[in-house]
Amino acid sequence: MPSGDAGTASAVRECAVRAHTAAAALAVLPRAAKDRTLRAMAAALLSRSAEILAANELDVSAARAAGTAAAMLDRLTLNARRIEGMADGLCTVAGLPDPVGEVVRGSTLANGLELRQLRVPFGVVGIVYEGRPNVTVDAAGLTLKSGNAVLLRGSASARCSNETIVAVLRDALDATGLPTDAVQLVPGGTHDAVRALMRARGLVDVLIPRGGAALIRTVVEESTVPVIETGVGNCHVFVDADADLDDALGIVLNGKTGRPSVCCSTETVLVHEAVSARFHRMLLPALAAAGVTVHGDASVAAQGKRDGVEVVPATDDDWSREYLSLDLAVADVPSLDAAVEHIRRFSSGHSEAIVTRSQSAARDFVARVDAAVVLVNASTWFVDGGEFGFGAEIGISTQKLHARGPMGLPELTSTKYVVTGDGHLR
Repeated sequence: MPSGDAGTASAVRECAVRAHTAAAALAVLPRAAKDRTLRAMAAALLSRSAEILAANELDVSAARAAGTAAAMLDRLTLNARRIEGMADGLCTVAGLPDPVGEVVRGSTLANGLELRQLRVPFGVVGIVYEGRPNVTVDAAGLTLKSGNAVLLRGSASARCSNETIVAVLRDALDATGLPTDAVQLVPGGTHDAVRALMRARGLVDVLIPRGGAALIRTVVEESTVPVIETGVGNCHVFVDADADLDDALGIVLNGKTGRPSVCCSTETVLVHEAVSARFHRMLLPALAAAGVTVHGDASVAAQGKRDGVEVVPATDDDWSREYLSLDLAVADVPSLDAAVEHIRRFSSGHSEAIVTRSQSAARDFVARVDAAVVLVNASTWFVDGGEFGFGAEIGISTQKLHARGPMGLPELTSTKYVVTGDGHLR
């Protein structure tokens, strides 16, 4: 191994060792100590917001000069409102129950042994993520409350922002008497640092990738540390024959235009043929007015031509794309069965929605669609840890083991069994 690679690996390992030590202290902290620090972190973010925004402007300016896409710029950009939202998230997490020590189940066996299954921290959690500085705060807050230390590896595009935010959070940890190594940025700016983190099995207990498909695939395929896989969001809305079309219009517009750069943004709309002509006369002009480019199948394109609204002919690739932009794929389907078949073929397993007034259609859709989150008569933009009352989220898991959907505090714990006897022998 070249000396540069060896040096990076050594530096990452040293961080992991320090995190491992910090995690041992965090695991036994009372809730009051953790909550006090979370509120101190929130206050520090607000009091030092000018410092954070100045660092963020350096990142944004560099990204803009490099020709970064608008969706990525939006994810990267901080403002006063977003910093307030990050601070509010930490305060919300402070107000949530502490999962550590919760009895998942317990019983007294026939032989008198007392059996309890308790929630316990993972230990050291590694997060590999792309240019979203808010993830730095969310991850730090959730891991601290769940008794874990965190190693953060954000993208180079957000380096200035992340360094400043982590410095603010570590100062708050120090001021409240907690180990500052509970929150660390992984050193190094190349893939060697990520590779070293992925190979730190025994020091890092779990790794969570959060970002695009290529990042997630690399971590899943190359890591020797156990991985909780988050996923991209090709999220669908199906407008059923029995839908309230006014509701459907609002749900589609909100899901697509609310914040197009997030993974819960609506990317495909499927419309039942029974209502397609009426709905498209409402939908297509509204999307055009909102600046959304529609990628439609033949029937949608024909309806757009009749109504004088431009529709780009959809390609096979459009049905599986996570646009993260003001683009939307739209198709007409003959039935709920056809909608479910389309979703099962192209879904990323993130979030899928139906708009309908039929309880039987809603039940059928919920039962047959395989996704982390299924919504009935609600925008996909609700799929967020904060909206779910988790304060924040570490990511949205699209896998089926351990955790699925928005990952809050309980999902950042494992369990152990405590068996208590009175001189029992087998």
